[in-house]
Amino acid sequence: MEKNPELSVVVLCYRSEYSIIPFIEKVKETVEKLTDNFEIILVANFIENSNDKTATIVQEIANKDTVYKPICKPKEGMMGWDMKEGLAICRGNYLCVIDGDGQFPIDNITKCYNEIKKGTYDLVKTYRIKREDGFYRKSISKIYNFLFSILFSSIDSKDINSKPKIFTRKAYNQMNLTSDDWFIDAEIMLEVKRLGISFYEFPTEFLSLNDRQSFVKFSAILEFVKNLFLFKFKDFKS
Repeated sequence: MEKNPELSVVVLCYRSEYSIIPFIEKVKETVEKLTDNFEIILVANFIENSNDKTATIVQEIANKDTVYKPICKPKEGMMGWDMKEGLAICRGNYLCVIDGDGQFPIDNITKCYNEIKKGTYDLVKTYRIKREDGFYRKSISKIYNFLFSILFSSIDSKDINSKPKIFTRKAYNQMNLTSDDWFIDAEIMLEVKRLGISFYEFPTEFLSLNDRQSFVKFSAILEFVKNLFLFKFKDFKS
C-alpha cells in the first residue's frame, strides 16, 4: 500500500503564467529539505475564454515531474474555491497553502512545518509586519483585520489573510469550509475558533507585486464585509 505523503503543499497559481515556474521550483527545493515524501498541488483553475496560459504551463510542468499534481478546471468560484479544490486532493499528514505570486517568502514553509511538527499546534500561519504592496492593499488588509477583530474579538489573530497556512490532517478534516471567494482565510480562522483548534502565528514580510495588479477589487471588500456580518449573526457565536 502506498504511504501517504508527509507534506502536501497547495500552490494557488491563478493567472501566474510563466512566473509560476521559478516559484514552484523554489518550493520544491525548499520542501525537499524537509521531507523526501511530499506532493505539490498546483491549482491553475481558469476563467473560460480568457487568455490565461497558466493551466497549460502547469500541465506541462506536471507531465515532466510527477511530484506536481495539477488542477486545471474552469472556474466555479474565486480564491476560496481554488483553495478548497487543492486541499480536497491533498493526501499528506500536513497540508500547507501558499499563494503562487511570490509575495510571501517561500522559506516561511520551512518555519511553518518545523513549528507544527513540534506537536503543540494544529495550525501554524504567518502575520505580516512589513508590507511592500502599496497603499491600496495595505488599506484593504487593515480594514479586513480591524472589522474581524471587532466582530470576533475572541479570535486572537493578528492577520487573518496571511499565508502560508499549514494544518494537521486532523484539523483540516474537522473543518467545514464553504467559502468560494476571498473570505476563505477568515472562514478558516472562524473554524479554528469553533473547533477549539490550537494555532500559532509568527511574523513575516510581504513583498511587492511587480508583474501585475492585485486581483482584490473593491467588490471583494464589500463581499468580505457582507460575509463577516453573515457569519457573525447567523452562523457563529463569538
